[in-house]
Amino acid sequence: MIEINFQKLKEVIAMVERAAGKHLSLPILSCIMVDVGKNETTFRSTNLEIGVEVTVPTKNTNIGKFTVPAHILSSFVSQNHNPNQVVKIETNSGNLSITLQKSKAVIKTLPPDDFPPIPEIINGKEFEIPTNLIIKGFKSVYYSASTSGVKPELSSVYLYNDNDDLIFAATDSFRLAEKKIRPSNPIQIDSVLIPFRNSTDIVQIVDKMGSSLKMNVGKNLISFEGEGVRVVSRIIDGTFPDYRQIIPKGFVTEVIALKEDIINALKISNIFADKFSQIKISVNPKKGIFEVQSKNNDVGENKTTVDGALSGEPVEATFNYKYIADCFQSIDADSVSLQFNGMGKPLVIRPVSGEQNFLYLAMPMNR
Repeated sequence: MIEINFQKLKEVIAMVERAAGKHLSLPILSCIMVDVGKNETTFRSTNLEIGVEVTVPTKNTNIGKFTVPAHILSSFVSQNHNPNQVVKIETNSGNLSITLQKSKAVIKTLPPDDFPPIPEIINGKEFEIPTNLIIKGFKSVYYSASTSGVKPELSSVYLYNDNDDLIFAATDSFRLAEKKIRPSNPIQIDSVLIPFRNSTDIVQIVDKMGSSLKMNVGKNLISFEGEGVRVVSRIIDGTFPDYRQIIPKGFVTEVIALKEDIINALKISNIFADKFSQIKISVNPKKGIFEVQSKNNDVGENKTTVDGALSGEPVEATFNYKYIADCFQSIDADSVSLQFNGMGKPLVIRPVSGEQNFLYLAMPMNR
């Protein structure tokens, strides 16, 4: 029997179920493996792309292993409350019995021997790094990765180091996001490609690891570990595009404006955008005009003027609303710079602050 605090069990299940998939051909991958030790219990899950294990102190009567469908266990626990209650878990004749104060369930288990092991990284490069930097790095760029999976290198987050900076980058070939972070202790790693879908899970899981974690980079795997939690992701075997060659060295038109003013103008224009989410940005520095506009023949049209410091040549460009709006979540500064490079050329968005550690590039839409 296992005795564990309800709130702790709920937190553990929330972490490990992220890696449990829906596999009709391999039902075991939809399960959570529970490994009961002398004074602790380890919960594991994997979909063969990413694996998670969480070890917590528990009061155990017997040791052993069992696997239980993740969604059944998670659904049952999530419908119960009272975070201070003690949960009792035991197995009998292939069934899992889970007892709470006001509810009890019996769940059929699967043979634990069929559960695949979560790999260990042998002879990897290990580094200590603040958790918040890893979270900020991934969250700043992963929305720019491709979701199609046709080109795996574009469905990934590219992680590499440049001198003392650890750089995260992602692109779907229509837009690009790059975030530089600088750990207090330099990290020297070979470049790695982490699957985009894994990176979103990594962010959610490492958030529970405390203020710092260990990052271990191996030949085919990368792991993050801290406070009894370990997450391991497959690394994509591929070559990320040489994106630096497409970043313009200068610009012909620049707008500096408050981030919130631009976001509000974009949101208004999106109300009137067509089915392709097209918005048009017009800048005329001589006339002091910076406008965001959109038109939908079935809805109407809109034109919103934004205050800003304008310089350079007049320019007009049409973009997908989402491809512009997404990047502002990655900018902490109050003001942003929009740098245009002429008709049909990419737009570069940067924060206006002392540290230029984020860059976003968006390609205009062809009319």
